[in-house]
Amino acid sequence: MTDLAGLVAAVREDIAPQIGTGRVADYIPALARVDPRHFGIAIATCDGGTAAAGDADLPFSIQSVSKVFTLTLALGRVGDALWRRVGREPSGSPFNSIVQLEREQGIPRNPLINAGALVVTDAILAGRRPEIAIAEILMYLRELADDPRVAVDREVAQSEAETGFRNASLANFIRSFGNIANPVASVLETYFNQCALAMTCRQLAHAGLFLANGGIDPVGGQRVVGPDEARRINAIMMTCGHYDASGDFAFRVGLPGKSGVGGGILAVAPRRASIAVWSPGLNASGNSLVGALALESLSRRTGWSVF
Repeated sequence: MTDLAGLVAAVREDIAPQIGTGRVADYIPALARVDPRHFGIAIATCDGGTAAAGDADLPFSIQSVSKVFTLTLALGRVGDALWRRVGREPSGSPFNSIVQLEREQGIPRNPLINAGALVVTDAILAGRRPEIAIAEILMYLRELADDPRVAVDREVAQSEAETGFRNASLANFIRSFGNIANPVASVLETYFNQCALAMTCRQLAHAGLFLANGGIDPVGGQRVVGPDEARRINAIMMTCGHYDASGDFAFRVGLPGKSGVGGGILAVAPRRASIAVWSPGLNASGNSLVGALALESLSRRTGWSVF
């Protein structure tokens, strides 16, 4: 059995000299003020073990990590019909790129880039008011994390709305091809609030545990998705979860993972554990620099890589 407390302490020691490096997401004003010297890590295992170190109980904006959960929610709502609207291939482009959409007739490459996540959000909206969909997403994350304190950071959501011109362009462009059905303003409002969800590493690790356990939350015992769906979500995280740096993350860490520009990364060790790390400083690809180094250290120490 892995000594989880010793593991997280060792990982933190491995990356200590790097803490504070990278550049925060300064194009979102509310995120620009976050101290890059934060670092947190939490592990939740399929057999009920937990361990955490650093700032693991400090909430942060999960940003695009939320796309894993909205994808799960949308698949539960519309099933495989979702794949007629969004692909499953790596984009090879930055997370907010628009370049492939015209050539591919408004079908985003995958659900984890911004364009694909907007289509997923549209599927969740399904003609309802944004506040209803936002409440559903929030309740879903609270249930998965088994913690009612998960919340939307309203300052971050407002900051996103005031600066999200690229996302507005993406949504309008996709709608011009008929692949967004709801009003663009409603899709954007829902999406910005989804990205502004604030969670701790401990909450996030718990919320992702069903993906490590064949679709079942091993703590509460409820089935979140079927085993095939869990496997497919993990596969998309592996190939697309770090945008144009997904191949490098697979090479270095070897685990399905999803990053967010708030500095969080959720990683899944199938049949073993869910791991959440947070360090706000980003690398050139918009992924947590120190978070990725921490997961590389963890993978090396445990042998949890899927390869």
